[in-house]
Amino acid sequence: MGVNTIKTLREKTGAGILDCKKALEESGDDLEKAVDFLRRKGLASATKKSGRATEQGSVGSYIHSNGSIGVLIEINCETDFVARNPEFQELVKDLAMQVAGSSPPPRYVQAEEVPEALIAKESEIYKAQAAESKKPAAVIEKIAEGKVKKFIQEICLLEQAFIKDPNITIKELIAQKIAKTGENIKVRRFTRYRLGESEG
Repeated sequence: MGVNTIKTLREKTGAGILDCKKALEESGDDLEKAVDFLRRKGLASATKKSGRATEQGSVGSYIHSNGSIGVLIEINCETDFVARNPEFQELVKDLAMQVAGSSPPPRYVQAEEVPEALIAKESEIYKAQAAESKKPAAVIEKIAEGKVKKFIQEICLLEQAFIKDPNITIKELIAQKIAKTGENIKVRRFTRYRLGESEG
């Protein structure tokens, strides 16, 4: 376990030295396995903190260079100290950029917000498309389920792959920041404007 390996792992995950050492020990010095170990630990740590109140935070914005897309986003944390932290501010900026740059753009923060009626409508469309293949009903059901899951991942910010690192989702990125700051962090809401686009 070399100093360089620990340094590389810290840069990749933002975890502390002791956590990085433990992760490398647990994974037999395999860097990729150590990253997975720390991600799992970060998610577990984030889950424990997810019930804590988040009344501080920051509203961030991002305007695309040609002025055609603009985003406002509110990210909450527990204390003003963390809200002013440069790393938290970078997260706010990254998430505003994510909303602006994603294609298709997110419409909801998390899967729980997607209306049942929309899911049902999409499911019917996918079933009708799959039925044309003359496959058995059980297979059509599975195809539709898979497409609905992909649809939800595309339209929910937390389920999207992070544009700066597609190996992790926005949910995992936030979990890493929760593990690092020791505070609960939540995306409260966002609004995306595209020049000339009608509302709804």
